Amino acid sequence: MVPPPRFGNVRFATYNPDPNQPGQAAAVQRLERFAAELNRDDGGRKRWFRRELAAGPSGIYLDGGYGVGKTHLLASLWHAAPGPKSLCTFVELTNLVGALGFRQTVEALSGHRLLCIDEFELDDPGDTVLVSTLLGKLADAGVKLAATSNTLPDKLGEGRFASQDFMREIQGLSARFEALRIDGDDYRHRGLPAAPAPVSDEVVDKAAQAAPEGAALDDFPALLAHLAAVHPSRYGAMLDGVTGVFWRGVCPVDDQATALRLVVLADRMYDRELPVVASGVPFDELFTEEMLAGGYRKKYLRAVSRLVAMAREGSELGRSGA
Repeated sequence: MVPPPRFGNVRFATYNPDPNQPGQAAAVQRLERFAAELNRDDGGRKRWFRRELAAGPSGIYLDGGYGVGKTHLLASLWHAAPGPKSLCTFVELTNLVGALGFRQTVEALSGHRLLCIDEFELDDPGDTVLVSTLLGKLADAGVKLAATSNTLPDKLGEGRFASQDFMREIQGLSARFEALRIDGDDYRHRGLPAAPAPVSDEVVDKAAQAAPEGAALDDFPALLAHLAAVHPSRYGAMLDGVTGVFWRGVCPVDDQATALRLVVLADRMYDRELPVVASGVPFDELFTEEMLAGGYRKKYLRAVSRLVAMAREGSELGRSGA
């Protein structure tokens, strides 16, 4: 539960705010103050006055579109804060509860100074109640929280389930955070040339053969079928030792369960800075218009943004197979 390799060395000083988006620089300043407050916090006093400290917002919530650098800022906060501390994705946090049990998770995290949660999203009512209760317990124990999401905390779950039936939990979550809005263009593609076009199957095969040890070569439909047989919490471990990803026959995805599994895989690949070489349709055609019109639109667009960035990183490998 530490920053992934892509964000292992980031700091506030390495974040480049867009001068046309003053909210980005303001977010950096607010998070630097938040980190300074954590470093000034006396451990003994914190334990004596846990309830008093939990009366107001317990943390910072970074809201903004994909590609504005929210994960960079969250990891920078983690690096700047004193320990004990953890950083995980929302999915990893719910998986931790599944592995340890609720009570043991509360016990394991209650001694933390800071818990950072990336990609905070509520996709079902069970997660809403679970996370609301968990974060309430941790905040009452004096744990400070920080989270990133594409959705404001009082809008979580909207368009995905009957969120109005769980408004008490959602509003309870919202009250735990001070929300910071970060607007801007997708930094992964700002000022860069267009994404490389897909190559042929033959080029994918040759590039994989010429790549360093650890290249993963798959037919895209077979990969999607395999993902259905592996729990998403294991996708990161599945990528251990992989140095590059090579896909033949990328095709549009029109099934929601399949698409969401692919989103998780793309996130874990991006965390590990894996270059991608692929044939088939371009990544910006990966999800159908019907899929992009639904409640998971922002997730799919984030996955496309990250896959395009990885394809750009893999363009040199693609040229080696041409």
